[in-house]
Amino acid sequence: MRERVRLSIFIFLSAAFFGAGFPVAAQNNPPPLIDREIFFGNPEILGARISPDGKFIAFRKPFNDTMNVWVKGADEPFTSARALTNETARPIASFFWSRDSRFILFSKDVGGDENFNVYAVAVEAKPRGGAAQVPEPRNLTNAKNVQTTIYRLPLNEPDAIYVGLNDRDPKWHDLYRIKISTGERTLLRQNTDRFVGWHFDNADRLRLARRSTVRGDTEILRLDAGDKFTPVFSCSVFETCTPVRFHKDNRRVYIISSKGADADLSKLVLLDLETGKVETVESDPQKRVDFGGAVFSELTGEIIATYYDDDKARYDYKDAAFAADYAMLQKRFGGKIVEFSSRTKDERIWLASVYSDTEPGEVYLFDRRSKKLALQYRTRERLPREHLAEMRVIRYRSSDGLQIPAYLTLPKGVAAKNLPLIVNPHGGPQTRNWWEYNAYAQFWANRGYAVLQPNFRGSTGFGKRFVDAGNLQWGDKMQDDLTWGVKHLVAEGIVDEKRVGIMGGSYGGYATLAGVAFTPDVYAAAVAIVAPSNLITTLEIIPAYWESARIVDKVRVGDLETEEGRARLRRQSPLNAVARIRTPLMIVHGANDPRVNKIESDQIVVALRDKNLPVEYLVAPDEGHGFQRPVNQMAMIAAAERFFAKHLGGRYQQSVEPNVEKRLREITVDPKTVSLPQKASK
Repeated sequence: MRERVRLSIFIFLSAAFFGAGFPVAAQNNPPPLIDREIFFGNPEILGARISPDGKFIAFRKPFNDTMNVWVKGADEPFTSARALTNETARPIASFFWSRDSRFILFSKDVGGDENFNVYAVAVEAKPRGGAAQVPEPRNLTNAKNVQTTIYRLPLNEPDAIYVGLNDRDPKWHDLYRIKISTGERTLLRQNTDRFVGWHFDNADRLRLARRSTVRGDTEILRLDAGDKFTPVFSCSVFETCTPVRFHKDNRRVYIISSKGADADLSKLVLLDLETGKVETVESDPQKRVDFGGAVFSELTGEIIATYYDDDKARYDYKDAAFAADYAMLQKRFGGKIVEFSSRTKDERIWLASVYSDTEPGEVYLFDRRSKKLALQYRTRERLPREHLAEMRVIRYRSSDGLQIPAYLTLPKGVAAKNLPLIVNPHGGPQTRNWWEYNAYAQFWANRGYAVLQPNFRGSTGFGKRFVDAGNLQWGDKMQDDLTWGVKHLVAEGIVDEKRVGIMGGSYGGYATLAGVAFTPDVYAAAVAIVAPSNLITTLEIIPAYWESARIVDKVRVGDLETEEGRARLRRQSPLNAVARIRTPLMIVHGANDPRVNKIESDQIVVALRDKNLPVEYLVAPDEGHGFQRPVNQMAMIAAAERFFAKHLGGRYQQSVEPNVEKRLREITVDPKTVSLPQKASK
């Protein structure tokens, strides 16, 4: 039904936990070590999607040790599937069907540089000759050093896709129509007005554009006769207003909005484009979290369900027939969460994904007419579910009393007392953690660690006041939200204060560096992945296509254009507090990272080296903002596992596959060999 984009690299009111303490296990019988390859190697099958005509199921599966797209008949076993792609450098992260079920479309970049092109491969095409063994994919966008944004698969033009390309101006994406079968490209709109989104009605007509102003505010504009754009709705840089889709009357448009001084949680509204009238459709009836999203019927245009990401995902079905189907599935699967991931055009056949904190996912084919439910596969089949640990919802108070919602995973089979802890801050920071199966949390819990995953101030989903509480607070109150989580678990007796580690990527990597730089007594070991170390250089060299985010960064992170702003950014940069670091540190980066340039890691490695402070450094030459290739991921995890075992005393799998050990040697960098450009060294 929906797919979340999650960054692969990365609650408990004071003391009493609402009067209920954690159960203390009487036994000391930890589960066996689960091989790290089962957690982080290639899954057997992943991400299945049924074709709109219901004839095929496509999915991702390893081919030549790399995740590629395969296809099979809907009624065939998975053993009858054939490969459609043969990518060897990097896995295909996702794909989707064309409206007419003739093509599989996917995007890929080069070595993690995020310059994506869109490719199409015909489902019925015969394999090429030679070693490829798969059909020839067509590069639809065929551009170098250009990023593609996919806007729409038109309902009434199944052989087309609408995309944005920043080939003319690297800051902004122009709008194109591309014919899938031939690659013929037509320019529809040049983007000379800071547009960051294009929105089409139910007849595939361009009706709206979304613009980021020079102040960082968002404007929604209506396309009128004479090719004129007229503003019809706006919100400030601190608010949300995002068009979702047009109402079935094609006159009004659904918008997720948090506009208004008195508004906190976002809600779903309907905007009449002619009169400007705004009516509320729905907000969280429990008044706890932002509006999560809506699922629409493509047949009727009606809302099937709405959902909210609370402590766990909540669904509210509006359609009585769908509600009955959902209730039946919920009864069958108990406390697990059921989500519909794809469907046929007639909405009779759905693929349903069932997951929980200890279930990575079971995928079923569900026939709504016959009510037949057929298991297709289990994600990571070899993972022993019985040895996985519960993810608990906790809350605690930060330094200023703000309540922090978080997730805590405790190792199974041992007493929740004096445990080593790994704090795992998420990236973004404008995203959040969810209740779900989390490979990192389960892996570290299996090694004997408690794992804390906070939704600190600045995390999304809990209202705009919670997000705004993180403004300009990198390294300050945002860091307190992590520190006070550690304090809370220590006070509860769950965690040994001398055995606390921290590991995160992107913003989570920054929080890792900030933790060891600004609170050196808290952490005994740290692993920072693609981490900003100098906030000034981080903001100065962000990609051109993030132009609309620069103003947001100015109010959320800091202002480069004022001395006061630069002074704050210097103070909040871990690089400038290297002298305080005494925690053993491992730093990890992808050489092609366009978001956080590798110089961020080079700078702090050199600074630590020059002060004779210990640091380990891994750099993968074929990765970007986070590791995608399994061999790189496995090498990093093996190194981190050894590292934390040495400094925190957790359990450790000593065996390492020869190819992983070889790759680890290849990406390990001697700090003595790291040098900086003259400007950076200054």
